[in-house]
Amino acid sequence: MQTVQTQAIPHTSTRFGRSLQLRWPALLLWGVGVLVAAALLLPSFYLILRAVDAGEAAWQNLLRFRTLETLARTLWLAGSVTVVSALIAVPLAWITARTDVPLRRLWAALAPLPLVIPSYVGAYVMASALGPRGLLQQWLEQWFGIERLPSMYGFWGALVTLTLLSYPYLLLSVRAALLRIDPAIEEAARSLGDSAWRTFWRTTVPLLRPALGAGGLLVALYALRDFGAVALMRYDTFTRVIYVQYQSFDRSQAALLALVLVAVTLVFVVLEAQIQRRARYFQGATGAMRPPTLVRLGWWRWPAAIFCGAIVFFSLVLPASLLVYWLVRGLRAGETVLGLGAATWNSILASGVAAVVIVMAALPVALLVVRRPGPLTHGLERLTYSAFALPSIVIALALVFFGANHAPWLYQTLVMLIFAYGILFLPQAVGTVRSSLLQIHPSLEEAARTLGRGPARIFLTVTLPLLRPGLLAGASMVFLTAMKELPATLLLAPIGYKTLATAVWSAVSEAFFAAAAAPALLIVLMSSVPMTILMLREQSHDRENRPHHSGTL
Repeated sequence: MQTVQTQAIPHTSTRFGRSLQLRWPALLLWGVGVLVAAALLLPSFYLILRAVDAGEAAWQNLLRFRTLETLARTLWLAGSVTVVSALIAVPLAWITARTDVPLRRLWAALAPLPLVIPSYVGAYVMASALGPRGLLQQWLEQWFGIERLPSMYGFWGALVTLTLLSYPYLLLSVRAALLRIDPAIEEAARSLGDSAWRTFWRTTVPLLRPALGAGGLLVALYALRDFGAVALMRYDTFTRVIYVQYQSFDRSQAALLALVLVAVTLVFVVLEAQIQRRARYFQGATGAMRPPTLVRLGWWRWPAAIFCGAIVFFSLVLPASLLVYWLVRGLRAGETVLGLGAATWNSILASGVAAVVIVMAALPVALLVVRRPGPLTHGLERLTYSAFALPSIVIALALVFFGANHAPWLYQTLVMLIFAYGILFLPQAVGTVRSSLLQIHPSLEEAARTLGRGPARIFLTVTLPLLRPGLLAGASMVFLTAMKELPATLLLAPIGYKTLATAVWSAVSEAFFAAAAAPALLIVLMSSVPMTILMLREQSHDRENRPHHSGTL
């Protein structure tokens, strides 16, 4: 009996050790996943607690007509920006994807670049050029004696600024959909007697509805979340009112308003999801899909080129030129750029650390979603993407409450700032890493497993090398987005921790346009590099796949 027992004990321990060795990667992934979910839920949960503890006066102020007016202004601005962006993006996408317009590839590469311009920089350029005493007024006064222009602050200034900076979300979505539509579908409609215009409305537009919904949601969320443009244009949406309440130390009222804004954004997300669920448009799988043949515009080529040029000029060339103008003017007046060294280093440090930490957090989430699909991982994925619907000022405000009351050792530290960046930009990293992971066939990992390699070695020697481009792309997106982030940096950065974004904000808030030019240009230039590379790769892919007889330039 003793011999049997001594043999059974090591056998059981060996089995337990092997089981633990096989399960520890999954336990590690789920551990990180639970921590990520808790971090994403923290802002909303803490805002709810603050709202519950709010006094009766705060609730009465929330139910006043003034709150309803703020809600109406916010929805009106978001809806208007979305509609005007669609009126710009849909024709521009069709012209650059389906026609022989002159310089087609150039317009396709330049049109999305306004995405790299932060909204507060766009508003600063708009105010300095078109303000009552701006550059345009100075020129008109010199030649025509006009002493003052009508004010461009308020709704119209915010609408123009946000539209010129957010239409690329719709442009990229619609243009990608146009390039994926099988031309055989449209040719079949034409063969049944439909005109080109009727084919576009009855065949092409229904196929574009998912892309319009997805791009329109991004534009609407951009307008709802924006703080810089509406603040500089002095238009009271929820983000500006929340910031004013926070500055006046009315924290409970700010928390209640933040929850209303969260509810509004979630309504937008749910409505778009319902539309996408009902609008499923599948193309026939009849073989390899050929690229569409370009439409020859004839003499309409030149009006189309003028339209593309006008959009690129007002959304990209004019802002960049004005930044250069203010930089030169400031240098001539004695402004110096030497003091930007600390702000540049602080921006690079915070954004770089955030990029590394966020990609490390996104990797386990993506592995769970792709390699272990199920209800729990699906819920984790939806929770991750839902963070994109939370405005940055709401997340920053929640972390201010949490840090000041429960974690004072973290309040206004670099750790808290990076934590806020993580909640804000984790969806970008998860989406990029997930897309790359889906392209790695599981059979490669299974082959390594049959050779006796363990889970950790398989990941390090097979999965990680193949996943490296996606990790780098996700880190680049997070780095550049974090560098432009303003509300979270204003509220959570350590005291005296100046970044390029806060340098622009401080200068523009005091109307020091020349002082704001240098940091604004640095932000734009550093943000332009990956976007340009992405668009050049798309153009190269488009050129390789398009048939030679299509007449492309």
